[in-house]
Amino acid sequence: MAKLEKVIYTARAHTTGGRDGGASRTDDGRLDIRLSMPGTPGIGTNPEQLFAAGWSACFLSAIKLVAGKKNIVLPADVAIDAEVDLGLAHGVHGLAARLNVNLPGVDRQVAEGLVEAAHHVCPYSNATHGNIEVTINVINEVQTMDEQHA
Repeated sequence: MAKLEKVIYTARAHTTGGRDGGASRTDDGRLDIRLSMPGTPGIGTNPEQLFAAGWSACFLSAIKLVAGKKNIVLPADVAIDAEVDLGLAHGVHGLAARLNVNLPGVDRQVAEGLVEAAHHVCPYSNATHGNIEVTINVINEVQTMDEQHA
């Protein structure tokens, strides 16, 4: 594990009650949410949804960074549908994730190269390397999550 040489940003959140009816709020107030267990009728989101949103946003920024360094112009409708599974392995809770990267109109080989490079640039990807099962799919047409599961 590499120690940070320079801290660029620190996120701070205060959480009470955990994932079962709890709440979480950032120190700047930009995030103020209620929490609930996955699959329950509770009001609020859950940590898996937050991780899916955070990782996919970071990964998309990493793709844009890599593309910019290679002078590759990306279409405006580039998107990522992230899926995070909460499950059990040998009686212990764990995660698995899939990032479905939509790069419409981008040559498949170029798209795969961008995704591979982004997976080494993105801090969330670096945090998950060797820690959870990760699958990254390159999709060359825009599909919504609803269309993928139809």
